[in-house]
Amino acid sequence: MIRCMKQAAEELMRRLDELGLISEEVGQLTRTFCSEAMKRANDLVEHWMREAGMSTRRDAIGNLIGKYEGERKESKTLIIGSHLDTVRDAGKYDGPLGVLMGVSLVQVLNARKHRLPFSIEVVGFADEEGVRYHSTYLGSKVLAGTFEPGLLALADAKGMPMREAIRQFGSNPEALESGRIDSKKTIGYVEVHIEQGPVLEQKHLSVGVVTAIAGQTRVILDFIGKAGHAGTTPMSLRKDALCAGAEFVLAAESVGFERGGLVATVGQLFVQRGASNVIPGAVKMSLDVRHPVDAIRTAAVHELRKHAEQIAGDRKLRLEWKVAHETGAVNCDKAFLTLMNRAVEKVQGTSVLLYSGAGHDAAAMAAVTPVSMLFVRCKDGLSHHPDESVRTEDVAVALETMEVFLGGVVKEQTA
Repeated sequence: MIRCMKQAAEELMRRLDELGLISEEVGQLTRTFCSEAMKRANDLVEHWMREAGMSTRRDAIGNLIGKYEGERKESKTLIIGSHLDTVRDAGKYDGPLGVLMGVSLVQVLNARKHRLPFSIEVVGFADEEGVRYHSTYLGSKVLAGTFEPGLLALADAKGMPMREAIRQFGSNPEALESGRIDSKKTIGYVEVHIEQGPVLEQKHLSVGVVTAIAGQTRVILDFIGKAGHAGTTPMSLRKDALCAGAEFVLAAESVGFERGGLVATVGQLFVQRGASNVIPGAVKMSLDVRHPVDAIRTAAVHELRKHAEQIAGDRKLRLEWKVAHETGAVNCDKAFLTLMNRAVEKVQGTSVLLYSGAGHDAAAMAAVTPVSMLFVRCKDGLSHHPDESVRTEDVAVALETMEVFLGGVVKEQTA
């Protein structure tokens, strides 16, 4: 029976190893929204939730939810969670660490036969990364009640609409509104996540407190020109969509350098029916822009659209521009921030406040309830990569910090 945080950390790391073997691609970890791999991951994590003493359910979009009842069934709920989906060729800690952190905390409480004056719900969100449909936070938006029904019409790379993918997964796209939490009965949302940056490692610290999450805009744009024979079409008569795309990639890089704190990334570029002897007739590409100040981010996106329009006009191409996802910057709740900072100081001896340039489910949950985040040190600040690495000792510190944090929440709720 696991009663101490060191044992819990060791068990958590073993579980992360086991969960990291569940993938839809051989030789690498890839687990996308509504995939067979996600079904298997949900089954495994649900098993661990039940072992920890929770009742479980899955909502209409496929979020996995485990509940550890409080002293009274009518009590409010504190949500602890993160996501179980991954990017392609991922590491095994980004997302699942936060979910299994919640499971481990409940497991320790249950082993001690300790019930709190509020319930705990541990949530494994069905989609945060947005890999399959290029729209992030699908799972947490359902809980927050901000899911836009129009997203159900989005198609993946194979042409399958999101609505049908959810249905085939065994969930119900027509009942997504039923997943919305009751903010009056919710204390807040807490997420533990790897830092995805180098600060904690540089400061030789295990954990740090997140103050805010950067705003983010994701755009899908197409440059549409005209395909032609590479050997017979004169350079002056070409409408090369790939050249336009290359020009835009450099424009995005330039805009990113011009504004402090701004990051602009073209992470995907697809050449339609690409062939070595054919002039590219159409190019589809992604754009990701982030900044802690919303006004700066939106101004940068506007400037980049102007760049794209100028490039298309100069090259006599057609431009299609669609904003696939947009979230504003989110500040963590001040009361929670204070409690988390005190917990870190008590366990670690010192604390550090960090800003998250990456998006997290907490950003979506902030629309409906107070949020808090705790970062855990990761080697070289590396994430979204198979070499992601987290130390067991740091996980133990995070678990101890969360235990102290829960104690702080108990005091506030019973004051």
